[in-house]
Amino acid sequence: MLKPYRADLHIHTCLSPCADSTMSPKRVIERAVEMEIDIIGICDHNSAENVRAAVAAAAGKNITVLPGMEITSAEEVHILGIFDEIAPVLILQETVFEHLAPGDNNEEIFGEQIITNEFDEVEGYNPRLLLGATSLTLKEVVAEIHALGGMAIAAHIDREAFSILGQLGFIPESLDMDALEVSSVAPACAAEIFPGVRNFPLITSSDAHEPDDIGSHVSRLLLEAPTFDEIRKAFDKRAGRAVLMET
Repeated sequence: MLKPYRADLHIHTCLSPCADSTMSPKRVIERAVEMEIDIIGICDHNSAENVRAAVAAAAGKNITVLPGMEITSAEEVHILGIFDEIAPVLILQETVFEHLAPGDNNEEIFGEQIITNEFDEVEGYNPRLLLGATSLTLKEVVAEIHALGGMAIAAHIDREAFSILGQLGFIPESLDMDALEVSSVAPACAAEIFPGVRNFPLITSSDAHEPDDIGSHVSRLLLEAPTFDEIRKAFDKRAGRAVLMET
């Protein structure tokens, strides 16, 4: 039986240097449950080191956590890679690390990159410059995500910075995106403002960097169950699944 589920597929943890230090995986899960969100995607900048902790923190709770990453392409476009399991996103992480811009993170300028476990205990800090761009082209990023069985979603396309429209001004026809994310305008408005997006599923997410941001924007998806495969069906408009109005 199909029913609507609330999904926020773009949430950062304290691993992202621009996120608040209180965004531990455990607290992210607690806040998402409090906000009655059914599905979340953990998408830190160019790393997935807190994904395992988020999945573990959600054990026994009424929420689905999808492993993900927000990758910065060579064109400085942000792409979300969303996966069904932890293993493929960790494989992608190694590829991303190999192609990251050289240099170390400056915590005083960019913020800490905190790795924690599911119990809120700090296990380390990522020293890489996670806010930097990779040398992977946009096409290569999407291909890497798809090769590992993931879904590729262009992040916050309605923003000027780090979006596919802001950086390129258009969406290449050859780019096989699974969906597009808007952040500051309603998807219906985005379709009017950016006519080139009409051929793609449009979702909205919080892009949360602080606890209060979680669930501030969600997508309503008509699914049989809160799973990765069901979301893929909704994006493809298969078997009655669909992306409903977003709030």
